[in-house]
Amino acid sequence: MEKPATDRINEKEAVIVIRNVYKSFGNNHVLRGIDLDLYRGENVVVLGRSGTGKSVLIKIISGLLKQDSGTVKVLGQEVDRLNDRQLQELRLKLGFSFQSSALYDSMTVRENLEFPLVRNQKHLSRKEVEDAIDRVLDAVGLIQTKHQMPSELSGGQRKRIGIARTLILRPEIMLYDEPTAGLDPITCIEINNLINKVQEEFKTSSIIITHDLTCAKATGDRVAMLLDGKFIKQGTFDEVFNSNEERIKSFYNYNFIE
Repeated sequence: MEKPATDRINEKEAVIVIRNVYKSFGNNHVLRGIDLDLYRGENVVVLGRSGTGKSVLIKIISGLLKQDSGTVKVLGQEVDRLNDRQLQELRLKLGFSFQSSALYDSMTVRENLEFPLVRNQKHLSRKEVEDAIDRVLDAVGLIQTKHQMPSELSGGQRKRIGIARTLILRPEIMLYDEPTAGLDPITCIEINNLINKVQEEFKTSSIIITHDLTCAKATGDRVAMLLDGKFIKQGTFDEVFNSNEERIKSFYNYNFIE
């Protein structure tokens, strides 16, 4: 089922603006002049096969890579023009959900959540820290795992805790890198539902990088199809895939949707 339209999206306020961005690695031309806007309150899915530059785009948005040309503005700031301190301040407003979940194996769930919070918000009292931990654990439905180790969790639970650790800093923008990769179909549905819940409850704007059509259909207010280094179609899921473009049809047919 395609995600219904939401009235939370403010199309008068773009929180990410990408214009004519190119990025190459030697002779490998990964991004070939892409344009993309992310509006306040919106979930945009960047859809494409592995190796098409989706993860490179996230790294450019977060300042981990610099584009060869073009502009990338996040919350009104040109990312590649920021100094280290400004970039660090901006990254506190960005939440990253990594494909691997990126939890510290030697820490409990609670300690994993506490670490970024006390590191970046040193003024918080012990009660405020505990309340914040409980709130995000409750949001992802895993309050019972608070004192467990990551090794005791399933893949889907680790993914949820990774999202909770990101949410604890209350980011304005979420960046999800292949959020359903490697998960079974039931857990994929749970993660898709969680992405929508995060959008609603935490008022985030999100870019969701995926090659999973079910994830794209369930979570995207808008889908941007990235092929051969360019966005060849943008719109709702149905607008993108009701297309006679052969490359889009072959991508759809290659993937299976129930």
